[in-house]
Amino acid sequence: MVRYVHHQLAAIVEVGVAVAVTAPVVLGVRGLPQAESRNVLPLLCILGASALFGLMAVSTRSRWLIGEKRDFESAVPLTDPEAILPTPRESMRRSFAGPFVVFVALVSLVFGLLWGPWAFGWALFFVPDRIVKGVYVFFWERRNGVLLWYGKVEQQPLSKGQFLYSSPRIATPG
Repeated sequence: MVRYVHHQLAAIVEVGVAVAVTAPVVLGVRGLPQAESRNVLPLLCILGASALFGLMAVSTRSRWLIGEKRDFESAVPLTDPEAILPTPRESMRRSFAGPFVVFVALVSLVFGLLWGPWAFGWALFFVPDRIVKGVYVFFWERRNGVLLWYGKVEQQPLSKGQFLYSSPRIATPG
């Protein structure tokens, strides 16, 4: 089980790691690309759209818009938070997904080698979405006075695939 905010932060780090690993390989093989000022506006529009979709995902209840707000609001309380909750450090460690890093790195490598040297950065479009979601949920947690968790808890089998919450006052070591 991981804290939702930690999951979003870890995804940003995962994308950064994948791009940092892929960039030297692609730029070493394809060479440095020429910077063109006419490509900046479409790039900013795409990054803005990513942030907008992230905001819509966490701030709406609509299933059609992949809204997660309904899931946050229907979160169930943890029955025994002291025994179940990981430490903050453990939550961050569990949030990091190695297979996602490998997937993003391989796709970035293929895009960069086949389409052009700038294509290795396609994964950066995950970042505005994850930043917006993480910030929104951070303030949602503060407003509601809870910490939002996601994951499987053996002690609460009915909560599988559902968000759980705990009080932020519970002291966790670490």
